[in-house]
Amino acid sequence: MEPSTRTIMIATTDPMEAAATPEQSAGERVSELQNTVSPSRLSLFLQCRLKFFFRYVAQIQKPKTAALHVGSSVHAVLKQWNKARWREQPLSLKQLHDEYSKAWSEAEEVAQWEPGEEDEEKKVGWRLVETYMRESKIPPTLKPDAVEVPVEADLSEHGLPKLIGILDLVQQRIIIDFKTSSQTPNAERVAHTNEVQISSYAVLYRHNTGQKENGLELHHLVKTKNPKLVITALPPMTDQQQSRLFTLIEGYVDGLDRRDFIPSPGLQCVSCEFFNECRAWH
Repeated sequence: MEPSTRTIMIATTDPMEAAATPEQSAGERVSELQNTVSPSRLSLFLQCRLKFFFRYVAQIQKPKTAALHVGSSVHAVLKQWNKARWREQPLSLKQLHDEYSKAWSEAEEVAQWEPGEEDEEKKVGWRLVETYMRESKIPPTLKPDAVEVPVEADLSEHGLPKLIGILDLVQQRIIIDFKTSSQTPNAERVAHTNEVQISSYAVLYRHNTGQKENGLELHHLVKTKNPKLVITALPPMTDQQQSRLFTLIEGYVDGLDRRDFIPSPGLQCVSCEFFNECRAWH
């Protein structure tokens, strides 16, 4: 297929040129992105190719939102809790609170808090941690199989780039991923919307262990007035799911080859951090 002649312009500047640095040109960055693919990159490319361009090719930096700050702080505490279990040195609730305070202060700052917002959001995050400790039913003495492990899978035999990712937690051969949400998740919907991620994790797990996972779980911490934990248990990846994933990765590589960075206007644009840049696209 011939490369697309489609170009992207932001105002009067070609972002492919604007993104270039003395260390790495935009073209080199695209080539690098074709060599490896992660679940998050692939998901964003499928969601909106122009947003993918802004984040990974042009590398436009945007302030972290309050919701992301809460989520990353909670995730950091759960990481420390699971690592402590792996070392067979479980943490007390006070130690967890200390870890949370540390994670909150060390995380990338939100650009601007509204008056009183930071204290309130910090309390929300800690309530989520307490909820997880109370409702997850995971014994503190149960040693995980793996915690926050960076893994990769060479997919060259399928004509695909290297798949990379980080497994949050593997417990008794069940792959577990943590998420925060403002709404109670629907099991069927989250299974569909997270299929790229969970299939990727299954491929990575099988490639690195030589074993088939016992299942996958999405642990949603829901930020309602009374926080709750919703666990969506999913069966092992099917052959059909793997085939779909590989087809999507192939489309990712082909799209980058064509520099196919077009927007996908929709309801999701309301909360997109690149809204203004997208409005200037032509």
